[in-house]
Amino acid sequence: MDDNDNDNHHEFRKADGKEQNNSNKRNKRNQDDDDDDELMIEEGEVALWERFTDNFQQVQSVLDQNRVLIQQVNENHQSKLPDNLTKNVALIKEINGNISTVVSLYSNLSANFTNVFHHHQHQHRGSNEEEEEENNNNKEQQQQSPDA
Repeated sequence: MDDNDNDNHHEFRKADGKEQNNSNKRNKRNQDDDDDDELMIEEGEVALWERFTDNFQQVQSVLDQNRVLIQQVNENHQSKLPDNLTKNVALIKEINGNISTVVSLYSNLSANFTNVFHHHQHQHRGSNEEEEEENNNNKEQQQQSPDA
């Protein structure tokens, strides 16, 4: 090997080392991004579970209220007093309104869950595509290097 070959080999090694260093930096940035994504997902999951909990508590509260109203309707009906039977009309309207509220709460819950699921799926798919692109770039670089 003459001096010129030696210099070229040395320059290639320096360039190869720089490329390896750049690759390490990219991998570190990708790891940091992955950590940030995982933290965002965890925070999103916590927020989602908090919304679920709040929503279910609201539903439970409305259902408990309906249970009391239904008991009142039954007592009024059993009494057969005209005044109490008249009160049942308003109580039944309130029960129906509460049922609509429960349906709305469950509908919102379903929509929120679907949105979070699709968002999570999209984020996961995006990170997999980025990893695949990085792997393809690394393979191309390895195929182009003379030592490969």
